Amino acid sequence: MVRMVKLVALQLLFLTLVCAADLPSKKWLNLAAIKTLAAAAEAEAQKRNVQVTLCIMDESGNLLFLQKADGAGLNTIQFAQKKARYAALYGRPSRIAAEQLKAGNLGVLAFPDGFPNQGGLPIQVDGKTIGSMAASGAASEVDEAICQTAIDALLK
Repeated sequence: MVRMVKLVALQLLFLTLVCAADLPSKKWLNLAAIKTLAAAAEAEAQKRNVQVTLCIMDESGNLLFLQKADGAGLNTIQFAQKKARYAALYGRPSRIAAEQLKAGNLGVLAFPDGFPNQGGLPIQVDGKTIGSMAASGAASEVDEAICQTAIDALLK
């Protein structure tokens, strides 16, 4: 009887090991990554002599970091968040929505969390969006360039 119990226990252990789910691993923006992004973006903004608000979000559009430069306007706080949320949720630069609107696609205005203004970029690793970054306060193309520099610094 004891042998039978041991055999059943061994079989259960074996089945557990064989049938265990292989959970996927997920990359995410940790504090070190956020600090790297923020420092690189700050340095690029200083180099370009512009005052911007910086925003970093996770892949679901949740705020991870927000910083307004002393000389940036108050409106840039919401603009940066909207650009970053668009980039996170849609997995593409917010510039794409601006280009669609410029081409006459008014539907972009009805998209949930749509914001047709350049300056937000997704942060992608292995083809997956793990977050986003946006800047607001300079010319839109400069906002985007600041974010691109920061993302490049992170992913190098």
